[in-house]
Amino acid sequence: MKIRKTQLETTSRSARSKRGFSLIELTVAMSMFLIVGGAAVSLIKQHQPLFGAQQSQVGLNLSLRNAVAQMQNDVENAGTGFYQGVDLPAFPFGVMIANTQAGTSTSGCYDPTTHTYGSTCFDTLTVVSIDNSIPLAHPASPCSPVPNSSTLFIQPQDPSIPLTTMAGYFHNGDNILIVSGDGLTMVDTILTKDGTVSSGNVHLDHNPTGTGTTQVDAGLFDGDLNSNNKILQNFCSNDWVLRIQTIQYYVDTSNPADPKLMRVTNGSTPDIVAEQIIGFKVGAYNDVTSSYSYNSSNLSTDTPPGYNNDWTQVRSVRISLIGRSNPVGDPTFQNKFDQGNYYVESAAVVINPRNLSMNK
Repeated sequence: MKIRKTQLETTSRSARSKRGFSLIELTVAMSMFLIVGGAAVSLIKQHQPLFGAQQSQVGLNLSLRNAVAQMQNDVENAGTGFYQGVDLPAFPFGVMIANTQAGTSTSGCYDPTTHTYGSTCFDTLTVVSIDNSIPLAHPASPCSPVPNSSTLFIQPQDPSIPLTTMAGYFHNGDNILIVSGDGLTMVDTILTKDGTVSSGNVHLDHNPTGTGTTQVDAGLFDGDLNSNNKILQNFCSNDWVLRIQTIQYYVDTSNPADPKLMRVTNGSTPDIVAEQIIGFKVGAYNDVTSSYSYNSSNLSTDTPPGYNNDWTQVRSVRISLIGRSNPVGDPTFQNKFDQGNYYVESAAVVINPRNLSMNK
């Protein structure tokens, strides 16, 4: 009987050990898990807007830095890569700046109600250089054109290049530069017709109708052109014909909710450099004012002083770029720049063109 009782007790303990948690134990455990899980979800919910805002700021910061780096690269190389020929100690190419009014509520370009910006809030920066993608060319022998001619006749420097290929590089609206072999005379003009081939030369028309044209694009040497866009100089076969390349940065405000910094080369399709841009100012340090001027059209005697759009005075460029993040989760948040419900980041850089534009 004693052995039988021991076996019953052992069986009873084994059965109890296989039953698992009691109802009370399970209830307590589930309550604890619910409390911990709820606290974790609450913490995640509280920090999710902060995480999203941080990610937005990081993306904005990277976007601004990449945009500034792109402009720095273009401006530093303004006027470089000229051509293998005469060594010009002061190749007169570089940057041109169009300043507008400041982007504040008092200037009329910013709407504080909708937090939108208009085109007059932003400057425009144009980088001018030689287009190295096309072969070098000379005026046709012996000399071309005569001072009042409306057509420039050219030959490729490399005689193996077909004339039809050479003509295909030049198009209506292109700005070209003609430089004398000694580098002392330079004239630019705008083509008013695509390049053609005739009588063994490439023909570049810059006034085929005789009705005149408006000097646009780079507009470097307006004083050397008469009202009919004619070249008032005589160039010969030891001189050079080059196509000018322009890279322009501006802010596209066609969508006021998302102003975009754009980059366009020679009037081609613009590329988006950065989005949500709310500030783009460009200043030039020049010899006239001995300071950074944001009023390029002003004279040195004006208040504030400027450099009368004389790009040869530009010695360095200061670019300021401001962007905004996505709206902040807290609807009561207002930044201190324009009181919008978003974070604001800025990037600025001072750039010295490598050839210093620009004379000295």
